[in-house]
Amino acid sequence: MTSAPVQLEMADKSAPLKASERGFERPAEPPTEDLREQLFELEAAGELEVQRVPEPFIEVETKYGRKKKIPIENTWHHKSCGQCGHIPGYSTAIFWLNRQFGLDYHDPRDQTSCTAWNYYASSTSNPAAQAAVACRNFAQAKLDGYFPLIHCGTSYGHYKEVRNELLHHPELRAQVRQILERLGLPFVFPEEVVHYSEWVHVMRDDIAKKQIYDFSDITATVHPACHYHKLVVEDAIYDRDLYDGQRTAIVSGLVKALGATVADYSTWHDCCGFGFRHILVSRDFSRSFATIRKIERMKEEADPDVTLTHDTGCVTTLDKSQFSTQAHNRNVGIPVMSDAQFAALSMGAHPYLICQLHWHGVDMKPLLELMGIDHVKAWKEFERVADHLKDNPEEYLTWEECLDEQ
Repeated sequence: MTSAPVQLEMADKSAPLKASERGFERPAEPPTEDLREQLFELEAAGELEVQRVPEPFIEVETKYGRKKKIPIENTWHHKSCGQCGHIPGYSTAIFWLNRQFGLDYHDPRDQTSCTAWNYYASSTSNPAAQAAVACRNFAQAKLDGYFPLIHCGTSYGHYKEVRNELLHHPELRAQVRQILERLGLPFVFPEEVVHYSEWVHVMRDDIAKKQIYDFSDITATVHPACHYHKLVVEDAIYDRDLYDGQRTAIVSGLVKALGATVADYSTWHDCCGFGFRHILVSRDFSRSFATIRKIERMKEEADPDVTLTHDTGCVTTLDKSQFSTQAHNRNVGIPVMSDAQFAALSMGAHPYLICQLHWHGVDMKPLLELMGIDHVKAWKEFERVADHLKDNPEEYLTWEECLDEQ
């Protein structure tokens, strides 16, 4: 399924030229360091081991034109604590997609939290401990025989910052090495730090080939996660066919591949409002920012059927904040989900057993009807399974049982 490039529209002719009219050219030499080269130099010096991206992989262009390898399978899924606790259908949608393509992946039971919650909320400042947690997870992935695929945008951004610190501070490497030696683990860092949405992006055409629902009547706005494209900016994926390479292609590329419309809005670059410290000590600020600065702008300027994003905190904040402003008759009410859930639904994933949309705050039923999904039938199937589990508490729902209900 082919689609036309996304172009930015300017309502005011006196405003700056559209991206496609500015003659954008990348610099001949990227303005930032190639951190992979430095990793390989440290490996050659015997300081650490670099885990190579396994084949098969797809190479994509990042912000300044460097090629980044995205593994297709043999992936070690570094889950998000927020996904598992608040929006479990986010993770299960990612796993379901892997299973639909028959890909080899590993869902580890010995992963630890990245601890970036503490780091970004300024509650801790122990670089050695933070870096050692990252490298402990990476060592475990290597020992398990799989390559890390990061589900959480915050973990992704945090691990890229950890990489920078390790590369530029030999005393930090020495501390981390000592910690890992006490744990009996090798000092390993992956060749690429890869976010799951990059995997969805490179798989988007394959996903479209398995699409069973028509999304051509759906309009979506996209919120790009700050920790994906604003931290270590040169690592994010860009595409000249999407926004003329002026914005990250993640999520928008999937929407176009599935035949839906990507709608632009003025606060595209703004944070979702989560902010870590804000959500802890000033939750009203987070909710106000999410709804007034993001959701209302989308509603007034694009009136989308759904908002898609690719980070735990972004989905949670944009979705769950709307209930409070609805009580004050604000112009909100946009369903919010991840790109993985959107992709899975297009391929026929169960909206409640797999995508678990009942965990979301905004009513999803109008969107499901627009997608052509019978949510009444799906809810009855979900209730039947839930009642069975309630009567048999020692049991749990298997992938096979989920598929049997579809």
